[in-house]
Amino acid sequence: MSKPGRTGSSSCCINKFRESFYRHCDVRDEKQVEETVSYALEKYGSLDVLFSNAGIIGPLTGILELDMNDFDNTMATNVRGVAATIKHAARAMVGRNIRGSIICTASVAASIGGAGPHAYTTSKHALLGLVRGACSELGAYGIRVNCISPFGIGTPLSCNAYNLQPSEVEANSCAAANLKGVVLKANHVAEAALFFASDESAYISGHNLVVDGGFTVVNRGFSGI
Repeated sequence: MSKPGRTGSSSCCINKFRESFYRHCDVRDEKQVEETVSYALEKYGSLDVLFSNAGIIGPLTGILELDMNDFDNTMATNVRGVAATIKHAARAMVGRNIRGSIICTASVAASIGGAGPHAYTTSKHALLGLVRGACSELGAYGIRVNCISPFGIGTPLSCNAYNLQPSEVEANSCAAANLKGVVLKANHVAEAALFFASDESAYISGHNLVVDGGFTVVNRGFSGI
């Protein structure tokens, strides 16, 4: 299971006894990803679930001022890094005949434009394609591949990017949200990940579970109802 950092660079493994062991890993470096998967296998002898959750916001500028080096770094973390984690986790699962579950974190920005910066939006659209492509191949081995697309949450990632407090991020999200009366929290996304990790989703693969209270399916410019 991976855990996001400033550069999408840390990973953790959790066993059935609820002990956590961390191994830092820059997902842009495939060798480090491979070593982290090996670490999990050495620790537990199996790899049943991968939660690829590392990511960055990337440059916040408009397209006219977009720094291409920053763009490349965003793609390297949010797309190439996820591809590497899927590759090596799937190899471990296939090699041990494990019918595993691979889960990736996308975003509402994977479904629409204007919900995030350009590099971030591009990377999350690409991630959705990666999940669907991996699903089409890995289904033959009984491995499920899905992703979760949350709306805005007051996590360190968004707070640091926009220099806001969690309460401010939540207030902004609530103001733009379609579903009122609920504040989206990290635990809502965690519950979605647990669903994909469990046998309750045993026949679900290639799915993008959007945890956004209807944000991406409602035309907010139409108020005729």
